[in-house]
Amino acid sequence: MLTMIPRTCTAAPLYWRRTFPGEAAQARAARRFVACLLDGLPCLDEVVLTVDELVANALRHTKSGQAGGSFTVEVLAGPDGVAVAVADQGGPTEPAARDAADTDENGRGLRTVSLTATSWGWHGNDSGRTVTAVFTAGAKERAQ
Repeated sequence: MLTMIPRTCTAAPLYWRRTFPGEAAQARAARRFVACLLDGLPCLDEVVLTVDELVANALRHTKSGQAGGSFTVEVLAGPDGVAVAVADQGGPTEPAARDAADTDENGRGLRTVSLTATSWGWHGNDSGRTVTAVFTAGAKERAQ
């Protein structure tokens, strides 16, 4: 007997996870990983930019960027949006969005994430932490 799935059923969210060596060249691999998974997503550029910023922070500010370090990228995609997370090996400072001076060469990453994602946050400590950004359906339109 053939049964049809009712149209009222929603698709289950999809989840991917990949661990990368803690090397600067792996930032490109992480961006590609996410871009391939989410090809066609309306806010793809914002999601890939966010992954790039989170990976750069993990490599620059945590033990993930040291010899033998690693970081993990997680992607959860569902009908209502996408969540991306980067888990690192911890470091001495807590992630914070700050306002950089015009002359500062860096320090704008989490501020950029806070302006493009629907929401973002982190949990963890100096032994390991995860920074997550959420993009809901229509997030790109709200950001503009």
